[in-house]
Amino acid sequence: MADVRNTWNERIVGRLGGGAYDYVVEREWLARPGGLALWGTDTTLLFDSIRLLGQLPDGSAVLDVPCGGGPALRGLRKDQQVRYVAADISLDMLVRARRRASALGRDGVEFVEADIERMPFGDNVFDLCVSFNGLHCLPDPAAAVREIVRCLRTDGRLIGDAVVRGAGWRQDLIIGGFRRAGLFGPGGSMDDLHHWLTEAGLRIDFLRRSGALVHFGAVRD
Repeated sequence: MADVRNTWNERIVGRLGGGAYDYVVEREWLARPGGLALWGTDTTLLFDSIRLLGQLPDGSAVLDVPCGGGPALRGLRKDQQVRYVAADISLDMLVRARRRASALGRDGVEFVEADIERMPFGDNVFDLCVSFNGLHCLPDPAAAVREIVRCLRTDGRLIGDAVVRGAGWRQDLIIGGFRRAGLFGPGGSMDDLHHWLTEAGLRIDFLRRSGALVHFGAVRD
């Protein structure tokens, strides 16, 4: 399997893959048939999760990691006053996220180049972490979840989704192909995802499977 970090941070296949994903996910009308065709999933669940950002009270601190091209930024209200930190290991994706923030008029967003397993943030900093379509791309998703939890305040929330194995032979073949290309890490099953969350000290609010994607919400006890 190719080195996942190098793929997303340096190689052209990572830039092309990230660009393609970014283009689709920014267009809800395109993401819905695309998600159904590729993963057998209803992407309405993703966009519903993104909209939860708009419910945060002013003064909240949000970590978006890996932020990709910034699709979660659309969930913020125009008048919402929050600290928003967008972190990613890929400089290319951070450039895309900056453009997205500028287009939305979100000039106060902080952009940080960071490895999700070793983030440059203190303990107990964020009220919410969003991690959409990221865990399956990582070399060690369990370590990533532990690092996210370290950065969350007590009663802080983690919301996100991840591609998992076991939805069907066709999706598992696609996952295998993405792993060989270096776009996906080792990943896991829905049970593995449950273990990553609970082992890190999170209380699970929900795990909702839709095709090969599992949407999750959890709270740091």
